[in-house]
Amino acid sequence: MTLTRRRALRLLGLGAAAVAASGASGCSLLGGTPQARLLAGTAPLPTPFTASLPMPVVARPSRTDGHTDYYDLAQRAADLEILPGLRTRIWGYDGRFPGPTIEARSGRRTVVRVSNGLDVPTVTHLHGGRTPPESDGYPTDLVRPDTQRDYAFPLDQRAATLWYHDHRMDYTGPQVWRGLAGFFLVRDAEEEALPLPSGERDIPLMICDRSFAEDGSMPYPGHLDRPGAREAFMGGVLGDVILVNGAPWPQLRVERARYRFRLLNGSNARPYELSLSPDGVLVQIGADGGLLAAPRGLRQVRLAPGERADVVVDFSAYRIGDHVELRNLAGDGPQGRVMRFAVDRDARDDSMIPKVLSRVERLDPARAKTTRDFEFTSGSMHGGTRWLINGRPFDPKRMDARPRLGDTEIWRLTSDVAHPVHLHLAHFQVLSVNGERPAGQPEWKDTVELRDAQTVEIITRFTGYRGRYVMHCHNLEHEDMAMMATFEVV
Repeated sequence: MTLTRRRALRLLGLGAAAVAASGASGCSLLGGTPQARLLAGTAPLPTPFTASLPMPVVARPSRTDGHTDYYDLAQRAADLEILPGLRTRIWGYDGRFPGPTIEARSGRRTVVRVSNGLDVPTVTHLHGGRTPPESDGYPTDLVRPDTQRDYAFPLDQRAATLWYHDHRMDYTGPQVWRGLAGFFLVRDAEEEALPLPSGERDIPLMICDRSFAEDGSMPYPGHLDRPGAREAFMGGVLGDVILVNGAPWPQLRVERARYRFRLLNGSNARPYELSLSPDGVLVQIGADGGLLAAPRGLRQVRLAPGERADVVVDFSAYRIGDHVELRNLAGDGPQGRVMRFAVDRDARDDSMIPKVLSRVERLDPARAKTTRDFEFTSGSMHGGTRWLINGRPFDPKRMDARPRLGDTEIWRLTSDVAHPVHLHLAHFQVLSVNGERPAGQPEWKDTVELRDAQTVEIITRFTGYRGRYVMHCHNLEHEDMAMMATFEVV
């Protein structure tokens, strides 16, 4: 049997502790596997909790008909004040960071026309969407400068917190870093019938990290823009400023009432372990693919890049004048803080959290037609280190799996270091983590975090559309350095 890095880590008893101990050097203790590195900014760090939390603008349809809503989004550069007193050049949908939030309805067709006003090609992917292949944002389906493309989303899926972002092959990392991302919220009658917090108390929070130069620019390691010379930051780029909806360590004034927060990890490579301080409860009601079967009261919510969690916080547990921080237990110093809530007034609150939220079908492993193995590791290719799946770099001409439409399959994912794995088209459920079945009810996911030297089994049913899609690591630097595989639903 071949001794892979994952098996060796297990045998040596290293695992996550070994990788954590070696983080400062940028390499793991075994085999020199690259780790994410901090790109230190040179701009002074702003004082936390002085900026107000921005609310992403809600996009309005340019037109509607009997069954379709049409939106127009223009990708363009803009100069925004992100750090106080400085201007930052971003690339954004409609020149915003984050881009406009699209609010759509399950079962109602949504068409988004993306016009590229930048000087580089782009690709737009609806992350979490059950989307026909021609609109899924395959990484080589380029929208070249001064052209446009219509993305059609039938939205045959449950209500959920989705997001859209750039997905250009080899350049997703720098283009998302510069701002090409936004929320896409799907609503349906089942969710709207529940007495959950809504309206101004239903708030999307895009959490991401960036670094800034003294002139306010948002640098990205230049050599990562050039495939073939990316070794220094190939483990992932970490920023030293935590942004929420594009503002550094912001504050939100809240009433003594329940709020729903749609948490999104929009970082390139940084995971978050979110908690409230002083000690509070985050009641999770939703995951990547929509409502959970029942709420979960948690002290911590972990999100790898690309993952989402919908949570409810009850601020009636606090007094007027209290400050409640959302912290990141996976970060140190300034990166251990996210934002602050200032409880400043009483209010009427008719919301509640039902004991039953939804019916979530549990996929039956006995019905799986096949089991496939995918190993996520680094390896030497063409004189340099690359990120590989089953020992091979991404090749858009190669099909790595051909599941049949309607079939259920089990995919066994293994890792060397941490890899958040995202599957296009098909939502899935986690069957086991290192051989142990997760406790509680199943949930629908589209992204799962593989921790260091870990095996995760997922089960999915391929429904909706035939065509080509990708699975990849959502550490965007890993993705850009070939950690992606194409599968074709036949």
